[in-house]
Amino acid sequence: MADRAQHAVTLHPSPNFGARRGGVLPDILVLHHTNMQTAEAALERLCDPEAAVSCHYLIAEDGRLWQLVPEAERAWHAGLGRWGEVEEVNSRSIGVELANRGTHPFPEPQMRMLEDLMHGIMARWSIPPERVIGHSDMAPDRKDDPGRRFDWRRLAQQGLVVWPGEGEPAPEDMFRPLCARVGYGMEFTDAELLRALRLRFRPWGQGPLSPADMAVLADIAARFPVDRGGPPA
Repeated sequence: MADRAQHAVTLHPSPNFGARRGGVLPDILVLHHTNMQTAEAALERLCDPEAAVSCHYLIAEDGRLWQLVPEAERAWHAGLGRWGEVEEVNSRSIGVELANRGTHPFPEPQMRMLEDLMHGIMARWSIPPERVIGHSDMAPDRKDDPGRRFDWRRLAQQGLVVWPGEGEPAPEDMFRPLCARVGYGMEFTDAELLRALRLRFRPWGQGPLSPADMAVLADIAARFPVDRGGPPA
Protein backbone atom coordinates (compact mmCIF):
# COMPACT_ATOMS: atom_id res chain seq x y z
CA MET A 1 0.00 0.00 0.00
CA ALA A 2 1.83 3.03 -1.22
CA ASP A 3 -0.19 5.60 0.72
CA ARG A 4 -0.49 6.99 4.21
CA ALA A 5 -2.55 4.02 5.38
CA GLN A 6 0.40 1.71 4.68
CA HIS A 7 2.46 3.37 7.36
CA ALA A 8 -0.33 3.43 9.95
CA VAL A 9 -1.92 0.00 9.51
CA THR A 10 -1.80 -2.51 12.36
CA LEU A 11 -2.12 -6.16 11.37
CA HIS A 12 -4.65 -7.95 13.57
CA PRO A 13 -5.50 -11.20 11.77
CA SER A 14 -9.02 -12.57 12.04
CA PRO A 15 -9.60 -16.33 11.67
CA ASN A 16 -12.88 -15.59 9.90
CA PHE A 17 -12.00 -15.68 6.22
CA GLY A 18 -11.53 -18.03 3.28
CA ALA A 19 -10.72 -18.18 -0.41
CA ARG A 20 -12.81 -16.18 -2.84
CA ARG A 21 -15.24 -18.61 -4.48
CA GLY A 22 -14.52 -19.45 -8.08
CA GLY A 23 -11.21 -17.60 -7.99
CA VAL A 24 -12.89 -14.24 -8.63
CA LEU A 25 -11.21 -10.93 -7.88
CA PRO A 26 -12.77 -8.10 -5.85
CA ASP A 27 -14.54 -5.44 -7.88
CA ILE A 28 -16.84 -4.00 -5.18
CA LEU A 29 -15.99 -1.99 -2.07
CA VAL A 30 -18.54 -2.13 0.77
CA LEU A 31 -18.57 0.45 3.58
CA HIS A 32 -20.08 -0.38 6.99
CA HIS A 33 -20.38 1.06 10.46
CA THR A 34 -19.81 -1.21 13.44
CA ASN A 35 -22.75 -0.16 15.66
CA MET A 36 -20.68 -0.99 18.74
CA GLN A 37 -19.52 1.12 21.67
CA THR A 38 -15.81 1.17 20.75
CA ALA A 39 -13.46 0.20 17.96
CA GLU A 40 -11.80 -2.27 20.32
CA ALA A 41 -15.10 -4.01 21.00
CA ALA A 42 -15.69 -4.28 17.26
CA LEU A 43 -12.17 -5.60 16.73
CA GLU A 44 -12.75 -8.33 19.29
CA ARG A 45 -16.01 -9.41 17.68
CA LEU A 46 -14.58 -9.35 14.15
CA CYS A 47 -11.83 -11.71 15.30
CA ASP A 48 -14.07 -14.05 17.33
CA PRO A 49 -14.43 -17.46 15.62
CA GLU A 50 -17.84 -17.93 17.23
CA ALA A 51 -19.14 -14.67 15.77
CA ALA A 52 -18.22 -15.82 12.23
CA VAL A 53 -17.93 -12.25 10.94
CA SER A 54 -14.97 -10.22 9.74
CA CYS A 55 -13.89 -7.48 7.39
CA HIS A 56 -10.70 -6.51 5.62
CA TYR A 57 -10.18 -3.21 7.47
CA LEU A 58 -11.46 -1.48 10.60
CA ILE A 59 -10.99 2.26 11.16
CA ALA A 60 -11.35 3.83 14.61
CA GLU A 61 -12.82 7.28 15.12
CA ASP A 62 -9.35 8.67 15.82
CA GLY A 63 -8.02 7.29 12.52
CA ARG A 64 -6.32 4.14 13.77
CA LEU A 65 -6.42 1.43 11.12
CA TRP A 66 -6.37 -2.35 11.50
CA GLN A 67 -6.15 -4.93 8.71
CA LEU A 68 -7.91 -8.14 9.67
CA VAL A 69 -8.02 -10.07 6.39
CA PRO A 70 -5.71 -9.86 3.35
CA GLU A 71 -7.38 -8.14 0.42
CA ALA A 72 -6.98 -11.17 -1.81
CA GLU A 73 -9.02 -13.32 0.61
CA ARG A 74 -12.77 -13.48 1.24
CA ALA A 75 -13.85 -11.76 4.46
CA TRP A 76 -17.28 -12.38 5.98
CA HIS A 77 -18.84 -8.92 6.08
CA ALA A 78 -21.59 -8.83 3.46
CA GLY A 79 -23.85 -11.73 4.41
CA LEU A 80 -26.94 -12.12 2.25
CA GLY A 81 -27.66 -9.51 -0.36
CA ARG A 82 -26.72 -8.59 -3.88
CA TRP A 83 -25.46 -5.76 -6.07
CA GLY A 84 -26.29 -5.81 -9.75
CA GLU A 85 -25.53 -9.24 -11.12
CA VAL A 86 -23.42 -10.18 -8.09
CA GLU A 87 -25.32 -12.50 -5.75
CA GLU A 88 -22.40 -13.53 -3.54
CA VAL A 89 -20.95 -10.20 -2.52
CA ASN A 90 -18.36 -11.51 -0.05
CA SER A 91 -16.35 -13.15 -2.84
CA ARG A 92 -16.45 -10.06 -5.02
CA SER A 93 -15.83 -7.35 -2.44
CA ILE A 94 -13.51 -5.71 0.07
CA GLY A 95 -15.19 -4.66 3.31
CA VAL A 96 -14.29 -1.65 5.45
CA GLU A 97 -15.83 -1.17 8.91
CA LEU A 98 -15.98 2.29 10.50
CA ALA A 99 -16.28 2.51 14.28
CA ASN A 100 -19.53 4.41 14.71
CA ARG A 101 -23.00 3.63 16.02
CA GLY A 102 -24.69 5.66 13.32
CA THR A 103 -25.78 8.30 15.83
CA HIS A 104 -23.22 11.01 15.10
CA PRO A 105 -21.07 12.25 12.20
CA PHE A 106 -17.89 10.41 11.32
CA PRO A 107 -14.86 12.33 12.70
CA GLU A 108 -12.28 14.01 10.49
CA PRO A 109 -9.35 11.65 11.34
CA GLN A 110 -11.52 8.65 10.48
CA MET A 111 -12.68 10.14 7.19
CA ARG A 112 -9.15 11.09 6.16
CA MET A 113 -7.92 7.56 6.83
CA LEU A 114 -10.87 6.11 4.93
CA GLU A 115 -10.14 8.31 1.93
CA ASP A 116 -6.47 7.28 1.89
CA LEU A 117 -7.44 3.64 2.20
CA MET A 118 -10.06 3.84 -0.55
CA HIS A 119 -7.67 5.48 -2.99
CA GLY A 120 -5.27 2.57 -2.55
CA ILE A 121 -7.85 -0.22 -2.70
CA MET A 122 -9.61 1.18 -5.76
CA ALA A 123 -6.33 1.63 -7.62
CA ARG A 124 -5.05 -1.85 -6.76
CA TRP A 125 -8.23 -3.65 -7.83
CA SER A 126 -9.53 -1.24 -10.51
CA ILE A 127 -12.78 -0.65 -8.62
CA PRO A 128 -14.81 2.19 -10.23
CA PRO A 129 -16.74 4.67 -8.07
CA GLU A 130 -20.12 3.19 -9.02
CA ARG A 131 -19.08 -0.07 -7.37
CA VAL A 132 -18.41 1.52 -3.99
CA ILE A 133 -21.55 0.94 -1.94
CA GLY A 134 -22.91 0.95 1.58
CA HIS A 135 -24.08 -2.16 3.38
CA SER A 136 -27.60 -0.70 3.18
CA ASP A 137 -27.38 -0.62 -0.63
CA MET A 138 -26.93 -4.37 -0.97
CA ALA A 139 -29.19 -5.40 1.93
CA PRO A 140 -31.89 -2.70 2.24
CA ASP A 141 -34.27 -5.04 4.05
CA ARG A 142 -32.04 -5.45 7.11
CA LYS A 143 -29.14 -2.97 7.10
CA ASP A 144 -28.86 0.80 7.42
CA ASP A 145 -25.09 1.30 7.60
CA PRO A 146 -23.04 3.36 7.19
CA GLY A 147 -26.18 5.39 7.78
CA ARG A 148 -27.61 8.86 7.27
CA ARG A 149 -24.74 10.51 9.16
CA PHE A 150 -22.14 9.29 6.70
CA ASP A 151 -20.78 11.93 4.30
CA TRP A 152 -21.06 10.31 0.86
CA ARG A 153 -20.89 13.69 -0.86
CA ARG A 154 -17.44 14.33 0.60
CA LEU A 155 -16.18 11.09 -0.96
CA ALA A 156 -17.83 12.00 -4.27
CA GLN A 157 -15.91 15.26 -4.36
CA GLN A 158 -12.73 13.18 -4.49
CA GLY A 159 -14.05 10.90 -7.21
CA LEU A 160 -14.36 7.93 -4.85
CA VAL A 161 -18.13 7.40 -5.14
CA VAL A 162 -20.93 8.56 -7.41
CA TRP A 163 -23.21 11.48 -6.67
CA PRO A 164 -26.29 12.77 -8.50
CA GLY A 165 -26.28 15.91 -10.58
CA GLU A 166 -29.16 18.08 -11.66
CA GLY A 167 -31.75 16.29 -13.72
CA GLU A 168 -35.40 15.79 -14.51
CA PRO A 169 -37.45 13.25 -12.56
CA ALA A 170 -38.43 10.06 -14.31
CA PRO A 171 -42.02 8.79 -14.14
CA GLU A 172 -42.76 6.95 -10.89
CA ASP A 173 -43.59 3.73 -12.77
CA MET A 174 -39.89 3.57 -13.67
CA PHE A 175 -38.87 3.32 -10.02
CA ARG A 176 -38.10 -0.39 -9.95
CA PRO A 177 -36.46 -0.63 -13.41
CA LEU A 178 -34.20 2.29 -12.55
CA CYS A 179 -33.36 0.81 -9.14
CA ALA A 180 -32.30 -2.38 -10.93
CA ARG A 181 -30.13 -0.40 -13.33
CA VAL A 182 -28.39 1.33 -10.42
CA GLY A 183 -27.72 -2.05 -8.78
CA TYR A 184 -30.42 -2.62 -6.18
CA GLY A 185 -31.88 -6.13 -5.92
CA MET A 186 -35.40 -6.68 -7.16
CA GLU A 187 -36.24 -9.06 -4.29
CA PHE A 188 -36.74 -6.04 -2.03
CA THR A 189 -39.96 -4.07 -1.58
CA ASP A 190 -40.49 -0.56 -2.91
CA ALA A 191 -40.32 0.80 0.64
CA GLU A 192 -37.00 -0.94 1.29
CA LEU A 193 -35.54 0.32 -1.97
CA LEU A 194 -36.68 3.89 -1.31
CA ARG A 195 -35.16 3.75 2.17
CA ALA A 196 -31.83 2.58 0.76
CA LEU A 197 -31.85 5.25 -1.95
CA ARG A 198 -32.50 7.97 0.59
CA LEU A 199 -29.91 6.71 3.07
CA ARG A 200 -27.34 7.04 0.31
CA PHE A 201 -28.38 10.18 -1.56
CA ARG A 202 -31.20 12.01 0.28
CA PRO A 203 -31.04 11.22 4.03
CA TRP A 204 -33.34 14.16 4.76
CA GLY A 205 -36.08 12.72 2.51
CA GLN A 206 -39.38 11.71 4.11
CA GLY A 207 -42.80 10.50 3.09
CA PRO A 208 -43.80 8.70 -0.11
CA LEU A 209 -41.74 8.52 -3.29
CA SER A 210 -41.23 12.04 -4.62
CA PRO A 211 -40.09 13.69 -7.87
CA ALA A 212 -36.81 14.57 -6.11
CA ASP A 213 -36.20 10.86 -5.43
CA MET A 214 -36.96 10.01 -9.04
CA ALA A 215 -34.62 12.73 -10.32
CA VAL A 216 -31.74 11.30 -8.26
CA LEU A 217 -32.52 7.76 -9.38
CA ALA A 218 -32.81 8.69 -13.06
CA ASP A 219 -29.51 10.57 -13.04
CA ILE A 220 -27.52 7.82 -11.30
CA ALA A 221 -29.07 5.12 -13.50
CA ALA A 222 -28.22 7.04 -16.67
CA ARG A 223 -24.63 7.93 -15.79
CA PHE A 224 -23.53 5.03 -13.58
CA PRO A 225 -25.31 1.78 -14.51
CA VAL A 226 -24.01 -0.98 -12.27
CA ASP A 227 -23.31 -3.52 -15.02
CA ARG A 228 -22.15 -1.40 -17.93
CA GLY A 229 -21.91 -4.32 -20.31
CA GLY A 230 -25.46 -5.50 -19.70
CA PRO A 231 -28.72 -4.50 -21.34
CA PRO A 232 -30.49 -1.37 -20.16
CA ALA A 233 -33.15 -1.80 -17.50
